[in-house]
Amino acid sequence: MKQSTSLLFLVSLFTFYSCSNSTESEIATSYPNVIEAFTGKIDLNSLSNYANQTKPAYITKDNTAGNPITDKGATLGRVLFYDKNLSSNNTISCASCHIQANAFGDDTDASDGVNGTTTRHAMRLVNSRFSNERKFFWDERAATLELQTSEPIKNHIEMGFSGTSGDGSITTLISKLQAIGYYKELFKYVYGSEEITESKLQNALAQFIRSIQSFDSKYDAGRSAVQNDNQAFPNFTAQENQGKTLFLTPPVFDGLGVRTSGGFGCAACHAAPEFDIDPNTKNNGIIGVLNGTGIDITNTKAPSLRDLVNANGIPNGPMMHTGGLVTLQNVIGHYGSINLAARNTNLDPRLAPNGFGQQLNFQPGEVNALIAFIKTLTGTNVYSDPKWASPFKQ
Repeated sequence: MKQSTSLLFLVSLFTFYSCSNSTESEIATSYPNVIEAFTGKIDLNSLSNYANQTKPAYITKDNTAGNPITDKGATLGRVLFYDKNLSSNNTISCASCHIQANAFGDDTDASDGVNGTTTRHAMRLVNSRFSNERKFFWDERAATLELQTSEPIKNHIEMGFSGTSGDGSITTLISKLQAIGYYKELFKYVYGSEEITESKLQNALAQFIRSIQSFDSKYDAGRSAVQNDNQAFPNFTAQENQGKTLFLTPPVFDGLGVRTSGGFGCAACHAAPEFDIDPNTKNNGIIGVLNGTGIDITNTKAPSLRDLVNANGIPNGPMMHTGGLVTLQNVIGHYGSINLAARNTNLDPRLAPNGFGQQLNFQPGEVNALIAFIKTLTGTNVYSDPKWASPFKQ
């Protein structure tokens, strides 16, 4: 009996390893261009975990809609995100403007494109999946992330497949990608066919972008230890808890829009625990034009405040659509004293209590406390996790 059991175990073990080796052999035979291009970066036998990442129980928003994240789809999206072949002159990728070291934002006010610089600052992409606002771009012109992903590709300035001004079109790009060996293999691997379409590009890129998440901050450690955000976090300093209270508590204004008590009311537009933007928000009073003249009052979208700064407390690039504010003090100062511009017909009414531009009337220590709290929203893994890094061998 023992001999039979041992023999059965050996046969099973042999079968297991034979199947594993067969699978690896099939991968090597079917995807040689992928293996050659991405050895050491992508292992088709053991894909990175994009589809089943953990998130805190208190995070309930999810704008995935009809395009759920898969390990295969996000892997293809990662390649597309970092591939400069997606630009007309092979110099620009999505990652050129959305840099992992900056929480997938840009460290310059205007990003370089194939035909000049962008007309708005590139916003951070971290935690794009977990938001109340499902529209994208500063002016919310893209109804979904899928639609957003191909717009920079089809922009004459950014990536140059606009179909205008002498550019090729998105069809030109698709033909270009279909001639690249690793794309033939990857699209077949993900979709079962070598055929490339704009819809497939959009879905893969959106899956990768939605997989980029950050929930390992000091805030998350504290939030996990209490019942709600209004409780003092046991891991916070007194200053950080004060800043949290100021962030969450609505201000009380007098008849002239001057704060007399309460907090700063930041959560009215950037609600915890996602800290994304309220979909009903209008503009915040910054109406300048990047690298131009005139006004721009259509900007009502903003990225999550999570990872607004890096682990050293330094902002992940300039802030606002103009890139005009470079420190947290600058940002808080802007909201501390709102000036009503005659031509700004789209100012959020929450910034104009009783018809006056709000004056938050900062008290000693309050600004430093708010800054201390904002810094607790920063994680660490998003800046270094290899599954979100370039798959191309350096």
